[in-house]
Amino acid sequence: MRDLPDPLLDEAATRFRLLGDATRLRILRFLAQEGEAPVGEIAAAAGCSQANVSKHLRLLHDARIVRRRAEGTMAYYRVIDPSVAELCGIVCGGIRRQVAREAALMGVTPGGQA
Repeated sequence: MRDLPDPLLDEAATRFRLLGDATRLRILRFLAQEGEAPVGEIAAAAGCSQANVSKHLRLLHDARIVRRRAEGTMAYYRVIDPSVAELCGIVCGGIRRQVAREAALMGVTPGGQA
């Protein structure tokens, strides 16, 4: 990060804010698992209304994280930015390791069994 100019840091901050929403992460997780899906399926998986999911998908699309494909009256979305999976892998891996360390210190398994 030391050699990044301020405009790129601003872009990075925007990206982190965009990915800092649990609903958008649920959407991205579902799309990573499914590959491509229509808004209705994404909404059901995220536990949100189609209108709410459409709003989140628009933000992800504007940030060039997902791509939209129209087929008749249906809109299908898929993740197109591979850095999202890489970043989530790093963050989720760190969280898993932290939970495992804390569980070991308390003498329980990460699932909560003593």
